[in-house]
Amino acid sequence: MRNLVIMPAMANKRERMNLGEFAEEATIIMDEPVRPANHFIEANTQEVTLHHLKHDCITPVFAKDNELTINHAAFVEIIQEAAQSFFSGETVGQADIRVSHIIKGRIPEAIHKPANQLLESDKTIYYERAAFSIDIPTIYETVGGNKLNLSIVGVRAYNQMNLYSKKVPELFRLALGFKNTVCCNMCIFTDGYKDDLRASNTTELYRAALELFGNYNPAKHLYLMQQLGNTSMSEHQFAQILGKMRLYQCLPTGYQKALPRMLLTDTQINSVAKAYIHDDNFGSFGSELNMWKFYNLLTGANKSSYIDAFLDRSLNATEMALGINAALHGDERYKWFID
Repeated sequence: MRNLVIMPAMANKRERMNLGEFAEEATIIMDEPVRPANHFIEANTQEVTLHHLKHDCITPVFAKDNELTINHAAFVEIIQEAAQSFFSGETVGQADIRVSHIIKGRIPEAIHKPANQLLESDKTIYYERAAFSIDIPTIYETVGGNKLNLSIVGVRAYNQMNLYSKKVPELFRLALGFKNTVCCNMCIFTDGYKDDLRASNTTELYRAALELFGNYNPAKHLYLMQQLGNTSMSEHQFAQILGKMRLYQCLPTGYQKALPRMLLTDTQINSVAKAYIHDDNFGSFGSELNMWKFYNLLTGANKSSYIDAFLDRSLNATEMALGINAALHGDERYKWFID
């Protein structure tokens, strides 16, 4: 074992950079295989292959001019290519793809068939929503005793576009952050997330991905996550925060807008409470809970989000953890959640 921090290769540079200026040294376990316990997102999603998306699914069009959309398979392939270019010299894994909300159709020859008589060859499908994660396992760090891999996450949701119009720049969401290999929880930071990536073609999408990768500061992200492990809260404070999070949903609109945003649902807040008691990795029932574990309770609960809300809530989990951590040290912005 040795102390090591690995930086990604920049677009046109091969040199390595030392993250020690921002991130603390951490013990890295070399060449130890990690078997993911579950998926980076769960909810009502199902796992599919890139081959399935390319060969078994139709591509939606804009109805007014019949122009093609950039389909899910093309999105995955373009981001994979951008990652391989930007992180040249690193190992870039294959995409783990999850989809939901299947849209069914049928070929013209099967228009008059009853639904229960349709053959598989009579059907057409595509998925309204898709998310994928591409791991870069050679760029990693240990935080709070958990190995984190750099990971790229993309989200596409046709329900957030108007396909009944003429072709316009299409909406994508793309994030670069760290995945906790213990639980596959995603850690997303502000400068690693583009929530309104608009592109009319794959060339624009490729360029936007490279721009996001270049703007991301992994050292700063790691440093902030490492600091979470230095602060703990009592069980009473944790219960207070959970109560305020439940109360937040019912606040009058004006009152709520004056507070920092909190996007987790009541069901997810309940999941945080259950995990505090039962989770083998991050539960702390009957003892103090450090903020790194609290953060992972939030990101773990977020895995039940639908695809179209997943990345927004991932970022919000980071905002909540960092904000409450600051509040425990006297900062005023998130003070309402701990008072």
